[in-house]
Amino acid sequence: MSNKAYSLLWNTRQLSTLVPRSRFLRIYPPGFCRPEVIPSKWNPRNCLLNGFGEGLQPSVRYLFQGVLKSVDCCTQTKGTGCAAVFKLDRVLCPRRLSSDSEHFLVSDGASDHDLMKINSHHASSEDVLSKKMRPTPVNHDKLVQECNSLSDVLDTFSKAPKFPSSSYFSAMWTIAKRISEDKRRFEIQLMFNHSAFSQLCEQMMRESMIMHYNHLLFSLNAVIKLGVPQNTLMVQTLLRVIQERINECDERCLSILSTVLDTLEPSMNVNALRAGFRILVDQQVWKIEHIFTLQTVMKFIGKDTPLALKKKLEMKTLKELDRFSALNSQHMFEVLAAMDYRSVVLLNECSKKVIDNIHGCPSKVLISILQSCKALRYQNKDLFKRIADYVATTFEIWKLNQVIFFLLGFENLGFRPSALMDKLMEKVMEDPDSLNKKNIVSILHVYSSLNHAHKDQNREFLEAMASALTVYLHHISSENLLSAVYSFCLMNYFPQNLINQLIKKNIINELLTSGDTEKNIPKLHVLNTCLKLDESAYYKAVHIPLPQLPLPLPYPSDRVAEVLSHLLKGEGCFSRNVQLPHNYHIDFEIRMDNNRTQVFSFSDVDATSGTNMQRVAVLCVPKSAYCLDSNHPRGLLAMKIRHLNTMGFHVILINNWELRKLRMEDAVAFVKMKIYSDGAFPTTDTTV
Repeated sequence: MSNKAYSLLWNTRQLSTLVPRSRFLRIYPPGFCRPEVIPSKWNPRNCLLNGFGEGLQPSVRYLFQGVLKSVDCCTQTKGTGCAAVFKLDRVLCPRRLSSDSEHFLVSDGASDHDLMKINSHHASSEDVLSKKMRPTPVNHDKLVQECNSLSDVLDTFSKAPKFPSSSYFSAMWTIAKRISEDKRRFEIQLMFNHSAFSQLCEQMMRESMIMHYNHLLFSLNAVIKLGVPQNTLMVQTLLRVIQERINECDERCLSILSTVLDTLEPSMNVNALRAGFRILVDQQVWKIEHIFTLQTVMKFIGKDTPLALKKKLEMKTLKELDRFSALNSQHMFEVLAAMDYRSVVLLNECSKKVIDNIHGCPSKVLISILQSCKALRYQNKDLFKRIADYVATTFEIWKLNQVIFFLLGFENLGFRPSALMDKLMEKVMEDPDSLNKKNIVSILHVYSSLNHAHKDQNREFLEAMASALTVYLHHISSENLLSAVYSFCLMNYFPQNLINQLIKKNIINELLTSGDTEKNIPKLHVLNTCLKLDESAYYKAVHIPLPQLPLPLPYPSDRVAEVLSHLLKGEGCFSRNVQLPHNYHIDFEIRMDNNRTQVFSFSDVDATSGTNMQRVAVLCVPKSAYCLDSNHPRGLLAMKIRHLNTMGFHVILINNWELRKLRMEDAVAFVKMKIYSDGAFPTTDTTV
């Protein structure tokens, strides 16, 4: 065998050993590594990923020059070859070639000493080739610093496109976030019209199979945030690739993917990706190390997540409670609300840490905690009281809007922060001109709903609020005016200017035909009732034609009826489900003498027709009619008691949840104490 033939075989064997054929088949999907005809003129300055169709793969024919010269009689290749695949291996995959043109391929007559020299310099020669063929990746931070608009990023791409394309999309979204909303819309429109945008999208789709998985997720997030429609080919391609490569998702990618899924609209690909994400979370939940990652996954995993997975996430979180920081505890409320999972044990533990670290906690976080407690139906009076006391103690550092947001959060929970509400009343009376329309309506809503009144300053406060709202009388919407007057009526205050404006025919017709009529009609009924039962004769002649409201559903009161039967020896001494004028309903009516020492039977005509009779209304009241963990009635219940008193009733409130805890004997004694006056029970002298 000649030296030339031996040299050819030896070099071929070494090349196949260093770069096995299976490597390319394993790494590259079909269509990415097929042989192409390489143009004879190739400029090495062009970016290697400029395009997959136009001179993308440079010829590495110089690697084989020694072989081609020696065996040109057997090889007819000139400017073509499958060796172009090496270019993709170097550019698209972080793996090195194990060859170099200067040391690897051996010429004729190479000695053993020369071969030993080749082996000794193998490592350094590998680095030389790697440096020659490795492209310079585009830097996201550098793009953000050098470019001032989205079009600048696309201009940079069109001049010299580089790998990866995800950096361009991420840079555009970073720039878009730091500009105003109007300018952002204008910039995004220019981005869509830019000639290089479609080229960037095509390159993004081509690179999606070989891009790092976290870059792929960042790209999808940026593309959606930039307003690219979700039904476009690029977005759907990214979704499919993310599905196919979801096993590459590590802990960091789990956090990114959960955030991205929250921004996507439901579709077949999104639903499939979300299902795969949940399976992945179910498998990797015990491997998650960072608390922030765990909370991010829980927040965006979705309310429709299977209960078993929610319980597993809860167990993982309880296991990590010892590592929770104050910020983790504060964030946990929002996480559970987003997942729609009420874990009382977890909420109790986080509440303790929030209470211990409440000083310096931002207002947004505290307000978010209150909103989350409402969504989770979680009631913790100690937590609410601590937040209210903290805001009241540091009242001067808060803006008026922040205090109002706190009060709205407390009102949603039914909690009455007396000290904080008194502070705000003083602030309003000192400077009522600082209030705008929205503030006035919100403050009136909170104070009327929680039925809060200051003993000495209540009248002054209501007058100040009415005076402040009168300034905006001709600039306020009909619905806001109705809400404000409705709140005044609940608090038994009737500003004449506001009511005269509201009861005009055109405004009443507007409220009955447009807007939220389901809320407007009950409020108008309350106004109509208050004008007839509470105010002077000037308003008694006013009649507002309104559609009839449906009869209220009776509150379950079987236990109370059973107790009254035992106490009054039969059902003839009380009437059940009594309907009164003005759409009022009482659960039980009892007729007694004026001193409330004796009960009359309804069949006793003489007793009931006499003047010595007191009508007693027994109301079975749910917990929601009171402020949280108190016997302080809220606005509607307080107004109903006031109106029943005006109609001649003595009102007795029975709390069903308290009655259910008692045995029958104790329940009878409890109701007896409620119905009969103190004079009905004999007093005994006690000798010491």
